[in-house]
Amino acid sequence: MPRRQQATARQERLGAELRKLREAAGLKGRDAAALLGTDSAQVSQIEAGLAGVSEARVRRIAAHYACTNPELVDALTAMTADRTRGWWEEYRGRLPTSFLDLSELEYYAAYRWDVEFLHVPGLLQTEDCARALFSSRVPELPEDELKLRVQHRMQRRVILEKSPVVPYQAVVHEAALRMMVSSRAASQAQLARILELSEADHITVRVIPFNLEHFADLGSAMVYAGGAVPKLDTVVRDGPHGTIFIDSEAQLEVFRTHFRRVETVSLNPSQSRALIHRLAKEV
Repeated sequence: MPRRQQATARQERLGAELRKLREAAGLKGRDAAALLGTDSAQVSQIEAGLAGVSEARVRRIAAHYACTNPELVDALTAMTADRTRGWWEEYRGRLPTSFLDLSELEYYAAYRWDVEFLHVPGLLQTEDCARALFSSRVPELPEDELKLRVQHRMQRRVILEKSPVVPYQAVVHEAALRMMVSSRAASQAQLARILELSEADHITVRVIPFNLEHFADLGSAMVYAGGAVPKLDTVVRDGPHGTIFIDSEAQLEVFRTHFRRVETVSLNPSQSRALIHRLAKEV
């Protein structure tokens, strides 16, 4: 297969997992190349996501590396099979790559978790809310890029509507629901939108109330995208210097624990809906 100019996040993840399998087997790149009947450069390109790899070759690689996890091997081969051009590709070269990587990641996710403390999660945002948040960026965005970012965020909601559905859970602090990032009318519409979405069987919204005692963990907002197997999960976090994608097993377990914790202390879905209803009346 020809060498790619740029790998997507999904292609990079496949290559990275193949590299992890090689390293777990105690093999160097040249050893893997000898087993596969190729050269070290080709192995490097596969592991960087810059060279395509077939399902048959992935299974061959896994066998040579003595991988004993058949579910992982099946998940990796599935990543080679779907070469559909995703809707997000229309934004390539027009928006930061991290926007496209997040879209691709969540589109193929087995499930999605969000934890937010200061803003409504992106998948739940109305267009007015998204525009207000992007407009607050420093330095200001040009109008054409602002429109693109809002449009892209609205298109990401496809994962809440496509079939098969992607189970989605959001844990949101009351502060994010009370924050009027735009007008009073826009805030009412935003709360109504959350209530509407939460009626779907595959969407769960929980709220962490202000009056919760002994809760100080306000710095761990995250997007958690579940893979076909836990080893392929990914956490996405926004920081002052950009978006980071986390996939080390140790860190993933930390974030799983974090989500279980905030889920446990938050209001149940019925209580959360009641609180959102009350907030909508107060706005």
